[in-house]
Amino acid sequence: MIKAFLIALLAVGFAVPAFAHMDMDEHKEGHGHMMEMCSMCNMDNMGDMMDKCLAYAGKIGLTDDQINKIKPIHREMEKKQIRFNADLKIAEIELKEITEVKDFDLDKASAQVKKIEDLKTVHHLEMLKSMKEVRSILTDEQFKKMKSMMHGKMEGHEHSKKTMEKK
Repeated sequence: MIKAFLIALLAVGFAVPAFAHMDMDEHKEGHGHMMEMCSMCNMDNMGDMMDKCLAYAGKIGLTDDQINKIKPIHREMEKKQIRFNADLKIAEIELKEITEVKDFDLDKASAQVKKIEDLKTVHHLEMLKSMKEVRSILTDEQFKKMKSMMHGKMEGHEHSKKTMEKK
């Protein structure tokens, strides 16, 4: 088990510095369809679900009171997302700094990897709490409509992708 952990740690140690210089905006452009299709399964995009919920408030039948309850939750999620992205980027840069030297400190690298995973876990749990809070505001019927709309959007991407592949 220790051997597997060390191999994984070394892989991360070499991968992070190698890819840290990549411009992620350029990378996203090439994989836009795939990233859009996975937006519902990505914790970082839970705010998008709330954006859609607010944008389609009329279609899913949200009351003014529900909208007023969801908006502050959404704003807090946006703030947490920005803080998380910044903290994660800093932690990854710190890991890169640790592993740049030939004979890097494995204990420091291990601690940094754990810090990165802890950041992700805490963020994931915060997003889940916010999601649960928003869902508790929705009625069962509204939740079904929202879920149906999001599922339909994903199917639409799948359909358009298949259509493009046939051409």
